[in-house]
Order: sequence, then structure tokens, then C-alpha cells
Amino acid sequence: MSRWTRFVIRFRWPVLGLWLAVLVVGFGASTQLSKLLSNTFTVPGTDSEIVRTTLEQHFGDRSDGAFTVVFQVRDAAAPGLKAELSARVTQAAHVIPTAQAAELRVASKTVLYQDVTSTLELAEAKGYTYALRDAIGTPDGVRVYVTGAAAIQRDLDPIFTNDLKQGESIALPIALAVLIAVFGLSWAVGIPFLFAAATIFGTLGLVYLFAHETTIATYSTNLVQLIGLGIAVDYSLLIVYRFREELERGLDKTEAVVRTMETAGRSVVFSGATVAIGLAMLLFIPVPFIRSIGLAGFLLPLLSIVAALTLQPALLHVFGPRGVRKHHVAPRLRRLGIPLPQLPATTDIDKGFWARLARSIMKRPALWLAAGTAVLIAAAVPAYALQVTPGSTMGIPRTPQSVRGFDLLRAAVGPGAISPSQVLIDAGPGGSALSPANVAAIDRLETALHGDREVAAVFFFPGGRFLDSSGRYAQVMVAGRSDYGEQAAQAFVHRLRHTIIPGARFPAATRVLAGGGPPQGVDFLDVAYGSFPWLVLAVLALTYLLLLRAFRSLLLPLKAVALNLLSVAASYGMLVVFFRWGFGAELGGIYQVDQIEGWIPIFLFAMLFGLSMDYEVFLVSRMRESWDHVQDNERAVAHGLERTGRIVTAAAIIMVAAFSGFIAGSIVGLQQFGIGLAVAIFIDATIVRAILVPSLMSYFGRWNWWLPERIARIVRVEPSPLAPAPVRRSRDT
Repeated sequence: MSRWTRFVIRFRWPVLGLWLAVLVVGFGASTQLSKLLSNTFTVPGTDSEIVRTTLEQHFGDRSDGAFTVVFQVRDAAAPGLKAELSARVTQAAHVIPTAQAAELRVASKTVLYQDVTSTLELAEAKGYTYALRDAIGTPDGVRVYVTGAAAIQRDLDPIFTNDLKQGESIALPIALAVLIAVFGLSWAVGIPFLFAAATIFGTLGLVYLFAHETTIATYSTNLVQLIGLGIAVDYSLLIVYRFREELERGLDKTEAVVRTMETAGRSVVFSGATVAIGLAMLLFIPVPFIRSIGLAGFLLPLLSIVAALTLQPALLHVFGPRGVRKHHVAPRLRRLGIPLPQLPATTDIDKGFWARLARSIMKRPALWLAAGTAVLIAAAVPAYALQVTPGSTMGIPRTPQSVRGFDLLRAAVGPGAISPSQVLIDAGPGGSALSPANVAAIDRLETALHGDREVAAVFFFPGGRFLDSSGRYAQVMVAGRSDYGEQAAQAFVHRLRHTIIPGARFPAATRVLAGGGPPQGVDFLDVAYGSFPWLVLAVLALTYLLLLRAFRSLLLPLKAVALNLLSVAASYGMLVVFFRWGFGAELGGIYQVDQIEGWIPIFLFAMLFGLSMDYEVFLVSRMRESWDHVQDNERAVAHGLERTGRIVTAAAIIMVAAFSGFIAGSIVGLQQFGIGLAVAIFIDATIVRAILVPSLMSYFGRWNWWLPERIARIVRVEPSPLAPAPVRRSRDT
């Protein structure tokens, strides 16, 4: 680290120039990113995906690139009305490449609707939403709504942008206030913001490149900007704070930068690596939606590590001692008559608040350990009531035109008809879906479906949209009574696949698969959570090995992993309390929903296991420094907590403020994500760091720092033999 830092300092101006270019190019790319983003929940290799691709290829049915035009009229039976409206839609469909208008249908006495299908992918199709609306116009006495997946995605884009601005309006002032409280009025306050801007826009620039080759989730921009703000400011804050400490010790500028990077810089690299490990595991889950979010998240800590190793030391050297000194701009502000905050004087390292707290806890470790653990377990217990959904249209604002049209149609035809199940009958090469044996089986299938409590309607006709041109494929459409992501709809899919379809007794040569909305949702959850246990095990193992090297201890990484699992479980429990049990409704603006979106627990674990570990790395690394110097466990713990207490508290406040930006938004998935992150970071920075860590380390004593020589050689660090117990210590030490 020392040689690398000196190299960066030597070429600091080219380094700064390169990062300036990254910032400018990334900012430009971010302004063009939203039109490339879309949320798709397909799951390759599953029955539902086979059904979807077959219907697309042989029936011309591509639901993700389709629109639905909804007409609200006085009387659907008015003479000539259907012909006039159908002609408008047919003519307007020409504005969309490859588009075709289907048959106009009657949903109720006052609602008609007509589908416009195309072969476009969702991200491309949504760009034609406004053109289609303008082409249809507004007939006299008729209200027109253009809805469907593409239109809803297009109308949500500005909502995501506004939510992001609102989130930043909360996070940025709080971050600024915290940095001023920590650094005083100095130019050091600007370093974390420069660092954050470079990493955020650098990441968005990379996401822009990947979005041309693969589907990237719409949530990605908000995730990168708000999480990036919290991570980048925290990392930079830690490094700048340590730089100022080294200057106060009397080191010159260059040596202070080098020493800072050898200590705080090293901690940041390990912290960023733990975040990256968790998010990298998402890339191995075979669900494109989760992979795309994981990709955006994974790039963020990688850019943060690179920036910490290059941009941060260059900035420190350029700003120098005068740039990070307290009240550097104070004389100028005093001349302008601006009052200055009074900052507390630096406390004695052995008698500061955090050192006293650590010693108080270590005197009664059993009491504090029991109390802290009880709080975490109580917070985690509601997680047993956690239910997940593959998604829902009810967790978005109801004001956009496309959503109002969707709600109008949903009320007219029922929630299950909007996204029905589709049973595909494949008679095989050269076979006929309408052979006598297949027709008899379809009759048995329809009879069984009509008898199911969840089925509202069954649609099948031996021709038209239910039979492909070759006669090999047929489809039976099933409208349920519940929205496609609800528990009742998921239970129906299991009955359909395991009981109803086998009970219809199709010929052995005929393949019958269930697809459409509810089956696709079930496949999404099954595949995602089928991989989740392996994700957890891999993250636990890799994180332990990384921390083994960082802490040079066998026991401390195990403690960190166990406490992190408790924090994540508590975060899951609070999701139930806030959203399912409705506690968040009292705060205003928080949705009350029965289910948590399926990607939330997975992504929360991957993100939190790294983010929560940040403070553990900062704290224990500083304790390790003290232990190496004094070989006294109690004093090392007290010193470490005193040196990091103030700065970690400041970092946690900034992180929680950034995550509050998600909570203030209007999309339920991001609200759930924000609550989960904020709760876990708050718990980790208070109960875990301030109570559980000192109490456990008091119990472990000298064993905290033990690393046998054989294992030390494997991980390529210096061994930590078990030091002899101290004979006696005075009360002050």
C-alpha cells in the first residue's frame, strides 16, 4: 500500500484528470440511461419461459412489448362506437414498428379495450407510449387510456426521477451537516462529495454500457445514486478523518497520506470487498432481474475501491494540511458576519465518552450481552411472518394515466384477467393439438378448472388466438380471482401444475406446460430462492476468509459473521412490522401490503452483509492496531471504540439519511428496500457496535487476537500467537 500510494501521489494530477473525465462522461451517460431500463421478471429455462417464447414465436403474443388501449364510454352498445374506436386504434398502431391491433373487446357496459401487440422488447416499446396516445387522440365523449407493461414503465420513469431528487434533497443536507460537525468549516467537507460524485457517475457510466447489451432494472439508477452516496461519503469520511489525525501527530503531508492509506485506506479496501462479495453472488442467481440489480450494485463498491486507492490519496495531497484543518475558512466567514459552530475539544483517548462506554460494558458483559441480544431477537421474530410476492401493480402511484387505465380495466374484468395463466398444449412435431385424445383431455382440464375456487373464467376455442397456424400448439387461458402475485394465485399455480394438469390425462406424446402471469411469478420465486441458500453459504465463507486476513484472528471474523446474521434477521422482521402489520402507515406515505417483493430479502442480504460489516471492519481494525501496540485486550477495545465511535456514528447517520431517500419515494419495492437498509445500519451502528462487540470481546479476552502460524501462512499474514495474560492492570489503563 505504501509504494502504491507514493506512486499515486507522484502522478496525482493525471489521476485527478482521469477521474474528472470519468465524472463528466458518466454524468452524460446517466442522462440517457432511463430510456434503456426496464423491469422484466422472466426466468430462463422454466416452464413459464418456454410458454412465453412459444406463444411469442407461434402465436405472435409478446406481452412485454404490448399496449392495451382502454376506452371509458357512456354506453358500449352505442351504434357505430365500436367500429369507430377500433379504426382509431388500428390506424394509430402504425406509429409502432411491427405493431398490430387485435380485436376490440367489451369489458363492461362502460369499458372497452383493445390490445396493440408488437415484437419489440419492453425497453424499446415503452418509448412509443406517448406517440400512441397522440395518434389515438380523444374522441368526443370518450376517455382514452393507454396502459400495459410498456406504458406503465414509461409513466414510472419520471416518478423514479422525482423520487431520486426527493431522496437526494433529504440525504445531501444531512450529509453536509454531519461533515461540518465532524470536520468543522474546512475544505475537507468537499472531499467526500467529490469522491461520491466520481464513483456514482463512474458506476452509472458502466451501467449505461451494460444496458446496451442486457436488460437492466429500472430501480438501478436510484440504487446506485442513493447507496453510492452513502458508501462513498462514508469511505471518504473515514480516510479524511484519519488523515487529519496523522497530521496532528506531526507527520508531513506525504507521510500523512501514506500512513492514512496504510491504515484507513486498507480498512476501506476490505470494507468495499465485503460489499462486493455479497453483491457478486447475485450474479450467479439465474434470474435476469436480480442479476441486473446485482450487476449495478456490484460495480459500485468496485469503483469505490478503485477511487479509494487512486482519487482519495490524490485529493488528500492536493488539499493538504490547510485543506483539512478546522475553521480554515473561519476568518473569511467571520468578516462576513456568519456565526461559527463551536466544536468540542478533542478528548483524552483513555477518558473519552466511547472509551468510558466500552469499559462500562466490559465490567458487566453478561448483562449488556443479554440485553443487546434480546433486542435483536425481538426485532427478528416477526420475520417468521414474512411472505414474498414476485411483484404487484398495487405498490406504485395510482395517478399516471397508464395506471388509471389499468385500474379501470381491472375493476371491469377482474384482477386475474389482466394477467391470466396460460396452459400450453404442445402435441409435438407433426402432432395435432386438436386430436380426439387431446380434445377429450382439454375438456377434462376445463371441467377441473371450473371447479377450482381460484378460477374466475376459462377461455378456449378450437381456433383463432387459441390455436397456432400449424395446429401443433393450443392454449387455454385461465383468469383467476386474485392478482398474480398474491398467495392465493401462487397456491393455484401449484394445484394447476401438480394436480389439475396431470388429472386431465393428456396423451403421453403431448407436453402440457403452465405459463402466463401467476406461473411466471412462481417460477421467479422458486428459482431465486432455490439459489439463495447457496448464496448465503458462499457469502458467509468468503466474508469469513476476507476478515480472517483483515483482522488476523480466528475468532473475530466468526463473531462478525454471527452478529451480521442477527442484524439481517432483525431487518427482515422490521419489514413485516412496517409493511405487513402497518406500523409504517402511521409515519405517512408508507404502503401497507401483505407481501414483501421477492427480490427484497435476497438483495437486502447481499447488500447488508457487506454494508453492516463496514463498521465492524473500521472498529476492529482500529482495535487491532491498539492491540499490536499495547497487548492489552481491554485497553485495545476501549481505544478502538474511542477512536472510531464519533466517526462511525457520523458515517451511520449519513448512510441512514441516504437510505431514507428510498423511504420518501412512492414505489413500494424501494420503500421496503430503504426500510430494511436503514434499520440494519442503525442496529449495527448502535446495538452491535456499541454494545455487543465490546461485551463479546470482553468474554473472549486474549483469544480475540489469536491466529495460529499455520493458518497465518495460508492467508499470508503475520501470525498472532496467544499473548500471556497480564499480571495486573491499574484502573486507568
